[in-house]
Amino acid sequence: MTAPTVSVIMPAYHGADLIGETIVSLQAQTFADFELIIVDDCSTDDTVAVARSFADPRIRVIEAPSNRRVVLTRNAAFVEARGRYIAALDHDDLCHPTRLARQVAYLDSHPEIVLVGSAANVLFEGAILPSALAPLSTPALIEWLMRIENPLVWSSVMMRADVARKLDPFQRPERVYAEDFDLYHRISAFGGIARIDDELLTYRRHGGGASQRQATAMRERASEVLADAYAPLFGDAADDAAALIGRYVMAQQPVPDRATFERVGETLVALQDDFIRRHAPDAESLALIRWETARRWARIGRAGLRTGRLKLGDATGVRPDHLGMGYAGIEELILSRLVGTIRSAQRRKAG
Repeated sequence: MTAPTVSVIMPAYHGADLIGETIVSLQAQTFADFELIIVDDCSTDDTVAVARSFADPRIRVIEAPSNRRVVLTRNAAFVEARGRYIAALDHDDLCHPTRLARQVAYLDSHPEIVLVGSAANVLFEGAILPSALAPLSTPALIEWLMRIENPLVWSSVMMRADVARKLDPFQRPERVYAEDFDLYHRISAFGGIARIDDELLTYRRHGGGASQRQATAMRERASEVLADAYAPLFGDAADDAAALIGRYVMAQQPVPDRATFERVGETLVALQDDFIRRHAPDAESLALIRWETARRWARIGRAGLRTGRLKLGDATGVRPDHLGMGYAGIEELILSRLVGTIRSAQRRKAG
């Protein structure tokens, strides 16, 4: 058989209610030269029956001999891939019709890029919600954001198969819950990472979300990825720096006090200064880097104010240099919504 251009890899587990719609979204692609490799991880519902019900020669359904969980199941699908490009897709997410065409064209015309994602909207309880990710990007911004958060939705990414095969293993089981974030960092050693800013995917967010145990594990694994990336800059302090960023930037937990707020700011400054020094981003990318960092810093300040753990003087008085718009801009970002809310509350109380 002639190898397809794209191999779509999909682990599946108890997805009978959703996988059919996901497959239909692939069949509706304007780019038809793909294969879909579904590896079912011993589902006890009708996932396999639904997947096999599609009379499409591009679809291969493989039943795992034992339950191996998502990372090893995804790795098994990757081993079967024959395409020049590998597209990720979980069994409950939906591709927009031009997704594969746009990403193939991007990788074809940008040989320096090894992985490209896309913007994605969110389907939650029947409503389409906008993404919370940065609305505009450049490869330099994506690379910077990878230093402080996960800027890509896994089901939106496509990568070069020959580069992905240099990763051993494809995804690391010990980094489960952050295996995608870990892969982005590892594959970036071989080339650039980019994002198409148009929404080419709908990501399903399920009611209730991850359990607290999973949320904690996700933050811990992501912090491990960051600690590896931070080691050249922070040395023995890399774990502490990564824990700060993982907890207060990625997981968006409120800072407990002004001292922690200051430490987060100092860490962001050190990371951003180091990134700019080493990468010398162009003017457009630099402006985006400053702006997006400023937005996150303001978000941390607002969260602390909402919980009462920071006073207004703390939020405006801690002014780490180089984070974005300058002091007036930072204050505007922090205060724009909160001051109005506080004053409204004071007026209601006085009345």
